[in-house]
Amino acid sequence: MLRVRIASLFLVLCSLFLGYSQVAVAAKAAPAAAVESSATQASKLNINSADESALREHMIGIGAAKAKAIVQYREENGPFSSVDDLLEVKGIGVKTLEKSRDRLTVE
Repeated sequence: MLRVRIASLFLVLCSLFLGYSQVAVAAKAAPAAAVESSATQASKLNINSADESALREHMIGIGAAKAKAIVQYREENGPFSSVDDLLEVKGIGVKTLEKSRDRLTVE
């Protein structure tokens, strides 16, 4: 009988400890996610000032020809008012834009 009570107490204590450790892990993970999202915002590429090489590096699926087309479009038509304006550039479609949307900004 004593062994059953000790085993039950042990299980309760283990459950409490495991529950606490999961809460502690979740509490530590939340600030890291906030730092990551602010770092992501800081690393966005301004498509109104980026040169061809920066566009190639930051945009997924963009090679030299499309990067050149983006810069040329910007020079001929003025700065982009939104990231969606990239759809006006020949060779940039919705799928291509969606792959890089979270990496881009206009300032």
